[in-house]
Amino acid sequence: MTRMWPPGGGTRRPLTRVAAPREPVDPARIGRRVVRRRAKGMDADAVAAALEHARFAARQASRHEDLADDTRGPAELAEWERIDQLLAAAEPGTVYDPDTDDVVQAELAADAAAAAAREADLREAMRIAARADELQALRELGTLEQTEPRTGDEAVRDELTRRAGGYVQADVDAWLAHALAAHLGHYRDPAAREEAAGLLTPPVLAHAALLAELARLVPGADVDELAFAARLATTEPEAAGALAAFLTRAHPAR
Repeated sequence: MTRMWPPGGGTRRPLTRVAAPREPVDPARIGRRVVRRRAKGMDADAVAAALEHARFAARQASRHEDLADDTRGPAELAEWERIDQLLAAAEPGTVYDPDTDDVVQAELAADAAAAAAREADLREAMRIAARADELQALRELGTLEQTEPRTGDEAVRDELTRRAGGYVQADVDAWLAHALAAHLGHYRDPAAREEAAGLLTPPVLAHAALLAELARLVPGADVDELAFAARLATTEPEAAGALAAFLTRAHPAR
């Protein structure tokens, strides 16, 4: 059963702080980086000697059950083998340089892209948190209904629901449904209205569809007169959507 939260959202929360995401620890990656630092400047003979030492260490480690889940050791061995093959195929006298290693450069590019993605996710999380704080303040002032929604407020709705422990924020849902029906804020853009179909819940979408049809049938109807639409959409979203579709067929746009 859908849980409802009273309008106003309860007590005011302090400004939300969003923790910066950390790069996950990867022992295998650490092992490869260690090998590359050690191998830098080595020629084929030095790398071959280091490879033999790594193979010996791997044989020794295989005798210890507590190292069965180790990923760094095998990764280091595999990297020595790769570098050994790389120099074997190069001109005599070539020394290893990670700055000219295509594999290393590809990994660095992937790491940079991943870091940029994490930074973008952090900025988006901070934006959502700040907007959620803003909407919460507007609710407490009783001016949420006079506020036009912005791009991304669908995610802010989810954040407010999360903060309330999963309780649906009835006033926020009603605000978004009315804005969607009346094409307010970013919903003036048809693309934003189309995108909302995949971002908002069925009750909110059904409420918006029903409000739009009722407003078309009774222009100038007071918001309080249409309060039943929210109750119907919340308890029976499929029925509300079907009613909106029926009204559209019964009174097609001229």
